[in-house]
Amino acid sequence: MAPLLDRFDKTSLQLDAMLVPAPLRIETGIERLTGDVLRVEVRTELANCNGKMLDWWFKEFDTTQHLLLWHPTDHVEHGGWNSQWQKAKNYVGATIRAVESLGDIPPVAAVIRFHDPVEAFSSDAYAAALQSGNVSLAIAARIGFGHDVVLDPDGDPQQGVMVHVLRDTPFGAVLRSCFLLAPVDGRPVADEIGLGLLQHCYSEFGYLSRCLPSLYWADPANREDVPPMW
Repeated sequence: MAPLLDRFDKTSLQLDAMLVPAPLRIETGIERLTGDVLRVEVRTELANCNGKMLDWWFKEFDTTQHLLLWHPTDHVEHGGWNSQWQKAKNYVGATIRAVESLGDIPPVAAVIRFHDPVEAFSSDAYAAALQSGNVSLAIAARIGFGHDVVLDPDGDPQQGVMVHVLRDTPFGAVLRSCFLLAPVDGRPVADEIGLGLLQHCYSEFGYLSRCLPSLYWADPANREDVPPMW
């Protein structure tokens, strides 16, 4: 696969800051970077969830019904994983196709190819954050939207990048999400799209946090993690 950030200046993005609990300059909002790249940042509190649960979810969801649990109104259709996805085992290197809307923005096709999250950060930064407990999980992907998504020879979408960083807390987890959207055919992505994506991301993980613990505990493989209710 092509490097996750081969279209972006990795040093100037300073994504390592996502691995540190201290507040970011922008936790939730949008900003315009050099080259008319639109950056979207989202912070979401996931009560009663943790990194193990979210990692499990990305290895399990494979139907439109799963997507509707994730976002009942914006998600429309699960278009399928490719052969690199292995249920209950792996999503890194795999590609998913789906149809989803961004609030009032009509549904559009999406292509997401997952990468090893270490590619988003400087050398050893992710491993150190995991070891210190500052991070419990990171998820990274190349993304593209539209019915004619441009793919490179390796099958990676060319429009943008998505990075999620989860930190477990006594109350559940804090999710930081970052999207980098490059111009399409020389036209910058509109702010309205970035704000719609911000709202969509916050909402979908908010919805997911309401049902994820029970979905995770219902899997026989996770029965040892089920907390007693009595």
